[in-house]
Amino acid sequence: MTDTRRRVKVYTLNEDRQWDDRGTGHVSSGYVERLKGMSLLVRAESDGESGSLLLESKINPNTAYQKQQDTLIVWSEAENYDLALSFQEKAGCDEIWEKICQVQGKDPSVDITQELVDESEEERFDDMSSPGLELPPCELGHLEELAELVASSLPSPLRREKLALAVENEGYIRKLLELFRQCEDLENADGLHHLYEIVKGIFLLNRTALFEVMFSEECIMDVIGCLEHDPALGGLPRRHRDFLTKTARFKEVIPIGDPELRAKIHQTYRVQYIQDMVLPTPSVFEENMLSTLHSFIFFNKVEIVGMLQDDEKFLTDLFAQLTDEATDDDKRHELVNFLKEFCAFSQTLQPQNRDTFFKTLSNMGILPALEVILGMDDVQVRGAATDIFSYLVEYNPSMVREFIMQESQQNDDDILLINLIIEHMICDSDPELGGAVQLMGLLRTLVDPENMMATANKTEKTEFLSFFYKHCMHVLSAPLLANTTDDKPSRDDFQTSQLLALILELLTFCVEHHTYHIKNYIINKDILRRVLVLTASQHAFLALCALRFMRRIIGLKDEFYNRYIMKNFLFEPVVKAFLNNGARYNLMNSAIIEMFEYVRVEDVKSLTAHIVENYWKALEDVDYVQTFKGLKLRYEQQRERQDNPKLDSMRSILRNHRFRRDARTLDDDEEMWFNADEEELEDCEAVVPPSDNKTTKASGGVGENEDLMDPISKFMERKKLKDSDDKEVLGKSSSLSGRQSPSFKLSFSGSTTKTSLSSPPASLRPGSPGSGAKGSPPTAATVTTKVGLVDYPDDDEEDEEDVGGESKEETPPLSKKSKLSSS
Repeated sequence: MTDTRRRVKVYTLNEDRQWDDRGTGHVSSGYVERLKGMSLLVRAESDGESGSLLLESKINPNTAYQKQQDTLIVWSEAENYDLALSFQEKAGCDEIWEKICQVQGKDPSVDITQELVDESEEERFDDMSSPGLELPPCELGHLEELAELVASSLPSPLRREKLALAVENEGYIRKLLELFRQCEDLENADGLHHLYEIVKGIFLLNRTALFEVMFSEECIMDVIGCLEHDPALGGLPRRHRDFLTKTARFKEVIPIGDPELRAKIHQTYRVQYIQDMVLPTPSVFEENMLSTLHSFIFFNKVEIVGMLQDDEKFLTDLFAQLTDEATDDDKRHELVNFLKEFCAFSQTLQPQNRDTFFKTLSNMGILPALEVILGMDDVQVRGAATDIFSYLVEYNPSMVREFIMQESQQNDDDILLINLIIEHMICDSDPELGGAVQLMGLLRTLVDPENMMATANKTEKTEFLSFFYKHCMHVLSAPLLANTTDDKPSRDDFQTSQLLALILELLTFCVEHHTYHIKNYIINKDILRRVLVLTASQHAFLALCALRFMRRIIGLKDEFYNRYIMKNFLFEPVVKAFLNNGARYNLMNSAIIEMFEYVRVEDVKSLTAHIVENYWKALEDVDYVQTFKGLKLRYEQQRERQDNPKLDSMRSILRNHRFRRDARTLDDDEEMWFNADEEELEDCEAVVPPSDNKTTKASGGVGENEDLMDPISKFMERKKLKDSDDKEVLGKSSSLSGRQSPSFKLSFSGSTTKTSLSSPPASLRPGSPGSGAKGSPPTAATVTTKVGLVDYPDDDEEDEEDVGGESKEETPPLSKKSKLSSS
């Protein structure tokens, strides 16, 4: 195999100060007898191991080698012969750099092996004895000579320093700009081309004192003019000055009274324009030579933010106009764009100064202002407001959470700031959902317990999560519930599927981090069953998101979740998706097998028994992996232990699985919930048990609950139409003694006769594992409603409502619907 670590490109600097590619090869180091020392050797990769030499360079103890950007080593082989090695991988660069440092007796942690002014002893003596570099007269006839002098001085740090001092001390820049104006008047193209090279070279001298002169009000436009005449453009100059003077207009959305501040803003905009648009893109060897230009812009921005922050009248007027209903849309558009740029500038501040900056904005009322802006119809304005909101959330999520909870005491749920954010995520019109992705990230930051504070008098996690699940979760999950009312997604277009995938990603995050809050919500609202409807989506990424959601739940090894899964037969859609996938070896196949493999490896006893007893007949023929046979073996071993009284104590392990294994501290509410008596927990189970023969006989007739039965009866009638399709897909149908059941069409083996939420047919309720015996269909229906696992304080009203807000008497929530079986 090719050693990519040592794969390099060899560059040499030509007379025009451009880097020429001399070829690609592999570098090594070793002693060369002819050169009498350790040397760098590069052999061409196209010629194999014995390829021709691209480079043979002795590592001179006095040569200044520079390492740049982790993959570049640059040095001067002679006065006008510079070399560079560009490595494919950082590891190779580090290895050769250590060899060079070893020869020179240097620490490999340095980026340059010799001091920048470390020239020969003779040059040092000359430097001490001479006053500096002498520049030619600043006249039209000497421009070519000056351009050559600048170009020849740039490679040497010592000559660069001398040139910078000479240009600075003699006021040379203003003289050059006078020549520029003369050349433009005379249309002297050669002179303008020489001036371009000279001014570009002065930028690369990287000296703040020179920038102060070049960027002054009287000089900056002429400097830009010099950079318009690039010889590479073939005599067609760019019109940067026209753009800056005619097209780019400075708008004072709020009048700025300080002339110094106004001048600083103008200067910063123009210098930023020079860096981004006027100067040619620097090569990898020139980037370090523009570091002072970056610093100049950086400190200008810091100064602007500080001056604006200290101007209380300016900020007061800004927020007053932002929230004033009389402000017209165009004006508000300009104000919010200014505020966005203001916040972007703040990222240059040191942490302490940034803290003061955002506290000032908070005291001025930035969050109420954002709430007004987010309610506007203008997409661009909302986008800018979202960017501002992201700065605030990333800086201090606790400040945003505190505001959200305070406003909930005065406003309805639908106008809360956080619900506006959720609605904008749901209603993003971008086909790629770029804005929705950004907003989902902000929501995840807000609900992340890792950045929530806990003090002696206040637990932010408990308060905010209780608030979020009571006031916001129904808004977030609304699209999911609306698209999963049937046994397949009601809308399965790409954009809707992308949105549902984002929502599932956030819900999966909640499962991993919110413990009992999300557990209560999932079980009460029957969320997992609705999510698993998405496994029937035509978009594989959405089906995989649904599987990942269930996998995270199973990964918690929580017996409350496990009982919920078993009592509602929630492995049915997973098995159905597995069988529909057929023999294709893809992500869907791997994800489902991994889920079952996890149950087997972790020996989750309750789920193992449930899977074998109910789905073994559908999975027993899968032999290209040993997962399912392994589950059957686990189950049989478990039965043997249960039949042996001496091993009966092992069953207690099953109950202990509901305790989490990690070391996170439980807050008071969660501790009390987990310490509840086992019998109490059984009594407050949120999931309604499926009906069997005994319960149907003991319960009342259907007529007692006609208001609950009607919507489900219609749902069952619709599902009847799909019987024939299900038989063809699964290939294992079973006939019933009565009418056809509208549920999953497989003959499974198991000892239970319980049905799922979707009323599995009698064919899903056989006898002992592997026997193939079928149970008889139930003869009546049972309607049972039980309370949720955890009740939030003052949450009785919410529990009486479903997602659509209808009362319990009109349309009960899905999690509280009666469980019906076919008669």
